[in-house]
Amino acid sequence: MVSARRGVEGRLPLSALTRLEGSLLDTKGEVRFALEFDRDSLQVPYVELRIDAQLPLVCQRSMDRFLLPVRIVQRLGLIRDEADEAALPEGYEPLLVPDDGELRTTELVEDELILAVPVVPVKPGSEAVERDWPATQVEQERANPFAALSALKKPDK
Repeated sequence: MVSARRGVEGRLPLSALTRLEGSLLDTKGEVRFALEFDRDSLQVPYVELRIDAQLPLVCQRSMDRFLLPVRIVQRLGLIRDEADEAALPEGYEPLLVPDDGELRTTELVEDELILAVPVVPVKPGSEAVERDWPATQVEQERANPFAALSALKKPDK
């Protein structure tokens, strides 16, 4: 693929990405992707991965469903051995090519999408909910573990 400078385009249903499924609210939708194989000016073989998706997530502020737009353009340097990673130019992420030389497109796309899912999904444009919840007298007394000791204190003479 690298020698011929070939490319692959396609679509995957979100339901086909089983490892990603646990991070999503549901699997309605699809992912569009494109892979372009080539060599750069230093003759480093790479695959440029482009992904476009709308991931259904739950906003942790409002608990509403929202679609997170994900657009990824990533250049992956193709390496045969982990030691070759150090030789990759800046801006390349390493991709270890299996011994059989076959890249699994679905796994590659799914790996990038897993990395794109935020740890705490928040709907863009949602406001943080801040509210003043004053502590009651009982909570304030309970908060000070030494309050009971003050009652035992001897009065000054």
